Amino acid sequence: MIESARVPLKGWQQAAVALGSAVGALLDPRRADLIAALGETTGKPAFERVLQRMKSSPEGRKVLVDRPRVISSKVGHAWDLPENTFGAAYAKFMGSRNFSPDDRPPVRFMETEELAYVAMRAREVHDFWHTLFGLQTNLIGESALKVIEFEQMMLPMCLMSVIGGSSRFSSKQRKVFYQHYFPWAVRAGMQSTDLMCIYYERHFDEDLDDVRRKWGIIPAPTPQNLD
Repeated sequence: MIESARVPLKGWQQAAVALGSAVGALLDPRRADLIAALGETTGKPAFERVLQRMKSSPEGRKVLVDRPRVISSKVGHAWDLPENTFGAAYAKFMGSRNFSPDDRPPVRFMETEELAYVAMRAREVHDFWHTLFGLQTNLIGESALKVIEFEQMMLPMCLMSVIGGSSRFSSKQRKVFYQHYFPWAVRAGMQSTDLMCIYYERHFDEDLDDVRRKWGIIPAPTPQNLD
């Protein structure tokens, strides 16, 4: 239950959590809980804008009404779909990395249940976006996806994550990222449809290439082994 996890914060408490989370996330980018807390405490205006866009979209409104969750009990059927489908591509992405849809940290610092759901939805569709854009989960892939997420939602946390992630690049990684992945990600994030207004679960059985075309998705440049 999203609402039960929420922790009300006063202004100074929110600032303290944001600062502590930012420092901790820079020191250890693998701390998903700190990155999540940073996104929530700095992202309220962005999530409010996303909420209004979802309310203005027929499919987005349906998502808000149904409040689907990307958890094992709800998306497990993707593993049984034909190989060419979006759902099967998502299952392959998750299975090849031994990821679980249930691993996302709960939303704690959103003021209303509605905003908490939007924040949770943004967190849970992250792996759908990896699948659609064909991005790896290495440092370059995650940084490139954060550029797309920033273009789509204007979350300050995404910009901070790109700065923090790119500071850990090797010289070769930095060159490839800024010459190829960064300009692609800016273009991809701007060209694609409003990705927060898609009811992804209802498109699992559709052909992956078809949904990419329908949603204006530009797949990532050919992955390179740069880790």
